[in-house]
Order: sequence, then structure tokens, then C-alpha cells
Amino acid sequence: MLAQKIAVVTGANRGLGLEVARRLAQERCQVVMVGRQVGAIETAAAVLEAQEGVACQPFAADVTQAGDVARLAAFLKERYGHAHILVNNAGVFLEPHDFANPESGSALTVAPELVAATLATNTVAPLRLIQALVPLMRPTGWGRIVNVSSGMGRLSDMGGYWPGYRASKTALNALTRILAVELQGTGIKVNSVCPGWCQTDMGGEDAQRSAADGAASICWAALLPDDGPSGGFFRDGQPLDW
Repeated sequence: MLAQKIAVVTGANRGLGLEVARRLAQERCQVVMVGRQVGAIETAAAVLEAQEGVACQPFAADVTQAGDVARLAAFLKERYGHAHILVNNAGVFLEPHDFANPESGSALTVAPELVAATLATNTVAPLRLIQALVPLMRPTGWGRIVNVSSGMGRLSDMGGYWPGYRASKTALNALTRILAVELQGTGIKVNSVCPGWCQTDMGGEDAQRSAADGAASICWAALLPDDGPSGGFFRDGQPLDW
């Protein structure tokens, strides 16, 4: 069923994004790998081709820039005519996050500019991408939008420190709920996924899960069948409290 599905993965040059691109390509999707740096994203696509024998399309874009997102949408429309899957994986954790010294990320001292920059990448950029790509999904009657979130954004288990990162993921979860309602009946499903604490550049070496583990959770939502859920928050295919 998924042959020829067009999948867009942001932040795809390393970590979770690279593993998601790998898995979707293995599922016979045509993957468009998006990253900020031309060299990095082209190298990542070349690595997947060498390792897996799959040809992914690299595309250099800064997802926080409206012009870059518009250029991506225009490319997709011209090259493929449509899109099916969007994985909003690109994200940042700009506040000091030495978990052994959480005071360095206190909401009482963190620079508001860092909070604003975090929201721009982790919340506003996904919204911009969704607005640009949903018109390419609607004509197909089939779409899957996956917002890569975090347990740190759960209001049901909200802790202190790192207000920018936490708030950006809480807001991303709210966006998931809003869009799921607005896209009801279109065949386009929108879900948030917490991949867990993974061994990536952001998660660090002490993380409990591999990037492959986190990617499997994300791909589950990207490949949902027609009777799958929409408007939910999941880890490893299991629902999480908001």
C-alpha cells in the first residue's frame, strides 16, 4: 500500500531523523530528507543509499524560514505533484540542559530570547510546514502528519526548569489536537509521538534508548492504517497522557 508514498522528514541528516528516513525508505516510500546544511543532508542521503541501497532526495532548507518552506512545497508539487507523510522531527533544545545541574535551565533565569527561538523551531516551524504541505495531501485523500514531541511537554507530568523546550512541546501537542479536529474526514491523520530519551546529539550518551528505538515509534505513526488514531499522543504505539 505504501509504495510511492512521498514522505518528508525534517532534521533528517542525523539522529532520529536519519533513522526515520531509513525506515520509511525501507518501506518503499520516496523520502525527501530535509536539513539546514547542503553538505550535511546530501551526505546523509548518500550514506543511506550506500548502506541500504535506497535513493532518498536531499533538500536543504531552514524550516524556520517561510521562504525555505515555500520553496520545499514548490519542489514537492513540481517533482511529485503531491505529498503523503510529514514528519516534523527538526527541533532544538537551546537552554542549558545539564540534567545533573537543572538550575542552569531555571525559568527564573533563562533568557527569554532562547525561549522564543525554541518556540520558533519546535512549534511555529511545524505549523508552517503543515500549512504548506496539507494542500499537497488533500487531493490524495491520504496523509500522515507526525509531530515529534517529548514527555517533557506533558502537562500531566510537568516538572520545573527548561521552560522553552517544555512549553514548545506542550504547544506542539496542542497543535496536534487542533489540526486533528480541523482535518477530520479528510483522510489526513495528525499525531504527536514521544520517542523517549534517545542517544542522539540532543539526548546524549546517557540516554536509555537508541535512535532506532525512537524512530520505530515515530514510523508507527507515519504508517498508520486507515482505521488508525488521529489527535493522540503516543510512545511505542501506546497512548500517553497529555
